[in-house]
Amino acid sequence: MAKDRFIKDMTKGTPYKLLLKFAVPLFIGNVFQQFYNLVDSIVVGNYVSSNALGAIGTTNSLVFFFFSLMGGLSVGIGIIISQHFGAGNKDKVKETIGTGISVIFVASLVVFALGFFLARPVLTLMQTDPKILDDAVLYLRMISLGALGMGFYNGTSSVLRALGDSKSPLIFLIISCIMNVVLDLLFVLVIPMGVFGVALGTVISHYISALLCIVYARKTNSYFKLEKSHIKPNFVTVRKTLRLGVPVALQNSMIAFSLIVLQGIVNSYGAVFTTAFTIVGRIESLVQQPFISLGAAMASYTGQNIGAGRYDRVQRGFKSANIMNFIFAGVIIFVFWVFTEPIVSMFGKDAQTLKYAVDGLRITSAFYFFLGMIYPTRNVMNGAFYATGITWLLNGTFSVIRYKMGKWKTIKVINKKD
Repeated sequence: MAKDRFIKDMTKGTPYKLLLKFAVPLFIGNVFQQFYNLVDSIVVGNYVSSNALGAIGTTNSLVFFFFSLMGGLSVGIGIIISQHFGAGNKDKVKETIGTGISVIFVASLVVFALGFFLARPVLTLMQTDPKILDDAVLYLRMISLGALGMGFYNGTSSVLRALGDSKSPLIFLIISCIMNVVLDLLFVLVIPMGVFGVALGTVISHYISALLCIVYARKTNSYFKLEKSHIKPNFVTVRKTLRLGVPVALQNSMIAFSLIVLQGIVNSYGAVFTTAFTIVGRIESLVQQPFISLGAAMASYTGQNIGAGRYDRVQRGFKSANIMNFIFAGVIIFVFWVFTEPIVSMFGKDAQTLKYAVDGLRITSAFYFFLGMIYPTRNVMNGAFYATGITWLLNGTFSVIRYKMGKWKTIKVINKKD
């Protein structure tokens, strides 16, 4: 059908070509998404204050923690859909999409409540410098208001990727990113709203990207043409979503919890060190996008091929993804060691802040080969810089060991009776 022209069957064809073709649009979208985060930081660091940049940065680990629930559930929904799709069960794909709507909605409300009402006590517990505490609380509460928009955009995108389509959400994400940049400039330079303006622009962008993605998916993809029977929550699917998604959410939550503890240690050194921590994190969030994009490609590729019983193709795809990650890691290490100072200087002019940022970026970039092994690759904020690099090494090594053990071959979450 013409409406299904963006759906991609990844059970046939050369693995590395399929992964690359899938990952490139996703990479472009992720770069745009991280680009407006960079613009947030550059605008705030240069036109509001260094302390304001530190206030936004100190919330990063908390935002990751609060949104890890939604992210994990989206992964669970995507795995179930990709396996039903690989098995050729169209009705079950629709049923899972309908159930996923309810799951994402409830998860978004939970995330909003956590982020909005726990902002001040948690940031205080993290030893946030009083100079930046009020701005940090304001930013976190505003971002929490965008939970529903972020949840539905990520959920819809996860479904599309599970069906082999990484292109459809791209154009709307780009539009959203451009709008976010424009709103940043408007709410900071034209209408001086400071940290509140930056957060408001981000929230508006989340809802716009969610709305555009959902509307377009319904018009171009027959799987989104749901009937009432599909929208009613299927508790078997909910249980499977939780069984698959909660471990991912808990894993990310544990990572986020360790980063919250780390952020608290960083905060104890004062606002200057917190700001340097933020700069390094913003830069690394951008350069990690190839790893993340290939990880998302592998998720859909693996789900479809397991659903079709093609375990040999999963192994070939895994090898191809790691080779591509290894090449990129080598390139970025060279860039970061040669051009570190001009890169970090985009975020402000405070000499001590920039010195900390240069040291941190050079140390962690030396461990990118190990970061590239982690599947899926996670956005890791760096503070106690050597410990972060060692964590990447251990995570990457144990991820490969788990893959070699072959247990993933038995993880087939659908069966003919479902």
